[in-house]
Amino acid sequence: MLELNVNNETSRLLAVVLGTAKSNGLAPNAEECYDPKSRENVLKGTYPTEKDMIKELDELENVLLKYDVKVYRPDIINNYNQIFSRDIGFVIDDSFVISNILPERSEEISAIDKLIDLIPKNKIIELPEECHVEGGDVILNNDYVFIGTFDGDDYSNFKTARTNYQAIQFLKNTFPEKKIISFDLIKSDSDPKKNALHLDCCMQPVGNDKLVTCPEAFQKKDQYYWLIDQFGKENLLELSLDEMSEMNCNFFSIDTNIVVSEKSFTKLNNWLRSFDMIVEEINYKEISKQGGLLRCSTLPLIRKNS
Repeated sequence: MLELNVNNETSRLLAVVLGTAKSNGLAPNAEECYDPKSRENVLKGTYPTEKDMIKELDELENVLLKYDVKVYRPDIINNYNQIFSRDIGFVIDDSFVISNILPERSEEISAIDKLIDLIPKNKIIELPEECHVEGGDVILNNDYVFIGTFDGDDYSNFKTARTNYQAIQFLKNTFPEKKIISFDLIKSDSDPKKNALHLDCCMQPVGNDKLVTCPEAFQKKDQYYWLIDQFGKENLLELSLDEMSEMNCNFFSIDTNIVVSEKSFTKLNNWLRSFDMIVEEINYKEISKQGGLLRCSTLPLIRKNS
């Protein structure tokens, strides 16, 4: 059996699901895209190739293996995008929550059925149909669970609105010992600089007490001020909307002092190193053209207790 354990974003990583770009399918047309970054690159003719994305994922896998992380890969579904494994499910403590994601992505979870079979049945949580949530909107911070959402009356009109309040309430009821804090995010189906697709696109804890975030991604400023009070202004790296849209918030922590980041993120990487963190810089620019990056590609299963 697989004994899950994840309660934050930064403790030593022991086991993870890493997405795959093999048999990724043809590039979509603009109407088929369900995020503005992909749409932008389709229209510009710069949508990434399968070959380039496989290469980038292999580079990430090599870094994970370097630190003795057990890496699981999904089974291949022919002609299907399976890069962003983060969204299909998530672990809270020792329980695996199966996400209710976009219908266009509903088959992705079947690619890790063999892995799910290793999890005790009483530790698998399935949400009611009306509860929409994707793993990119769920960030763990020990006693806290941060969840990104969109609470506009026009929620159903946005392809980029992925997590609703019904899901948040369900998770509050399911994990009553957790302090669940929601954040209302900006959304746009057409402009990547006005869209925080998931919470991990605009904020992420790092190290023992630091936070990388984009203030302008939060619709309700009091929610952002709460983060400042929680982490302390001196522990924040604040990024612009342009930096957010380039996915600067979407690095991935292997440990409190080891972070994998895109090599072009000079400001972020230098800031992390200023706290004596090891920054493993890799090429991940092509995958970023689909509106996700390193955290989006990974689904942690086991982290060592801090």
